[in-house]
Amino acid sequence: MILARVIGSVVSTLKHPAYDAAKLMVVQPVRPDGSDVDDALLAVDTAGAGAGETVLVLRQGVAAAQVLGVDRPPIRSVIVGIVDQVDCEPQT
Repeated sequence: MILARVIGSVVSTLKHPAYDAAKLMVVQPVRPDGSDVDDALLAVDTAGAGAGETVLVLRQGVAAAQVLGVDRPPIRSVIVGIVDQVDCEPQT
């Protein structure tokens, strides 16, 4: 599971039936302090996230299948939660 920030959405006239009713979002993985890490990726939104929100993303095909209730979905990243706040101890 990773932290990410929603940076956009994808509009498509044709979608695979496995996620036909879901939104596709562009998410940027972030560190707990909010700084970017890695490249942006697409994720199916199951939490109702919006642009600028910090979210929890599962990046496993098996997890995506369970969350979407579909056997072998054609996507591996799924937004499963919206983060209100991140608290962590300063590292020394």
